[in-house]
Amino acid sequence: MNPQTDCLPHRVNIETRDDESLILSCGYPIDPVVKNTGEWLHHWAKETPNAVFLAERSGDSWRELTYQQTLDHTRSLAAYMLQQGLKPGDRVAVLSGNSVDHGLVALATQYVGLVCVPVAEQYSMIPEARDRLSYVIEKTRPELVFVSDAKTYREAITLPALAEIPVLASIAEAPLRPVTLMSDALKTTPDAATEAAHTMVGPDTLAKILFTSGSTSQPKGVCTTHRMMCVNQAQMSAVMPFLKTRRPKILDWLPWNHVFGGSHNFNMMLANGGSLYIDGGKPVEPLFDQTLQNLEDHSGSLAFNVPVGWSLLASALEADADLRRKFFADLDLIFYAGASLPQDVWTALQDQAMRELGHVPLMTSSWGMTETAPAVLMVHEPIDQSGVIGVPVPECLIKLIPESPGRYELRVKGPNIMETYFEDLKKTAEAFDDEGYLKTEDAVRFVNPDNPNAGLLFDGRISEDFKLMTGTWVQSANVRAKTLAVLTGLAQDVVITGHGRREIGVLVFPYPNLLQAEGYDDISHEGALAGGKLAERIKKRLAEGTLSATGSSTTVRRALIVANPPSVKAHEVTAKGSLNIQKVLAERAEMVERLYDDNDPAIIKV
Repeated sequence: MNPQTDCLPHRVNIETRDDESLILSCGYPIDPVVKNTGEWLHHWAKETPNAVFLAERSGDSWRELTYQQTLDHTRSLAAYMLQQGLKPGDRVAVLSGNSVDHGLVALATQYVGLVCVPVAEQYSMIPEARDRLSYVIEKTRPELVFVSDAKTYREAITLPALAEIPVLASIAEAPLRPVTLMSDALKTTPDAATEAAHTMVGPDTLAKILFTSGSTSQPKGVCTTHRMMCVNQAQMSAVMPFLKTRRPKILDWLPWNHVFGGSHNFNMMLANGGSLYIDGGKPVEPLFDQTLQNLEDHSGSLAFNVPVGWSLLASALEADADLRRKFFADLDLIFYAGASLPQDVWTALQDQAMRELGHVPLMTSSWGMTETAPAVLMVHEPIDQSGVIGVPVPECLIKLIPESPGRYELRVKGPNIMETYFEDLKKTAEAFDDEGYLKTEDAVRFVNPDNPNAGLLFDGRISEDFKLMTGTWVQSANVRAKTLAVLTGLAQDVVITGHGRREIGVLVFPYPNLLQAEGYDDISHEGALAGGKLAERIKKRLAEGTLSATGSSTTVRRALIVANPPSVKAHEVTAKGSLNIQKVLAERAEMVERLYDDNDPAIIKV
């Protein structure tokens, strides 16, 4: 099958309002919508009972659960939870990463009206992040906690916030506190109470609480209903009908505490009778070798990744003809999200596909948020460039508010949009405008202003925060404050960079009198300062600053000393005397490009 010929062309309706804002919508109807996720599970257990739904590596082979086995385990586990006294609406927290048992916990909670709270794995594993774990637990007050291994997670489950909460574990060797084994819980026989609870689960039943990254404050809990998730799959299958023509299959690492992996990909397999093989690897060294090993066993018909993952995979495929043949053999879709895919990676994947298939799978992206379940904009026709985030999916309304010439603030409304943050009326009220549109704080541009069907381009955040190439959010204001503190006495101001890049960089505006004292009069290199004692001191200070950083979202890895101070004339300085960050980045775009050129003699690499 060639999905490039089995998809619908973009069809955008557009309304221009008196205030010059635009309302965009989709010209296609939505597919039928089920009332809860359990309907998908029952349907495929009946239609394809022996087809694999969930699988994970187990030694040299794979542990595979069919749809019938998944339904049976889901009902047993749901019965166990109810028999432990949990009631519809109670929360069950999952602290560990993707696994077959994690998937069963998620399905079981949703089956009987309980609420799954998947928590970022690093909150448990990294001591410095455990305050976030305690916050989530204290906020949601779960009645049960699941971990894959009680020994691995013992530091987390013995925190004061979790000490009194019962623990369910796949493995419980030498636990520090009592736990129940998953194998024992699965022996529970479903009863009338299980069926009664299931029949009460409807579109408005809360299915899970997904926490945002908390880039500007404590994480917010997004109340995700069955309606949001079920509608979103119907929206996507309506414009990508090839999802329904044959059972999809994916090998996927994307974490289930995030909406991309846990709602978009997981539910896409469940809704369409697909198979989800869990990839224990990740696009980081040395875990990426696990991904390549897993691909030798199971390549998919659909492939999802963040740009850094595609970059690593494109290089690996170019070097391994046999793996390249296996990867493309059955591939219908190449999908990236989380950040912009570099055009050279896009082109490399196109070229490889042509060599193996004689045609290119549908190469696509989408735009969404945790609050939108997630897909709101999607590319569903063939295009030849990276960076396009698509057009509205059915029943979503897109409001575009002019922000600057050609640039619009993006707001959204639809049945897949959340209604509330968990127990946070203030943040909920702030999130919506007076027409009920969610204020995303993202900016977009038209690919072609004269042709809305060409789609929209992501154009950064209205605020200063951004994502690295890995999809990791960077809280620019915090990084800037810490960098200024590190460079006290050396930098008058700094601008943080890194949107769509691998690393955080910084443009340094030094004190003018310091330049004279350091003798930089004749060392200017096309607007930047190369070499000298100041560069050495900045490098040393930034290197010292990395020691207290907690990851790629807080670590500055490169710098460029800017020769010319911020320009009042170019509006780089506001009326208050502070930097206009967006203006600096726009006016000095060439300088930002140089900052990521390792061959530039002015670059300071940390």
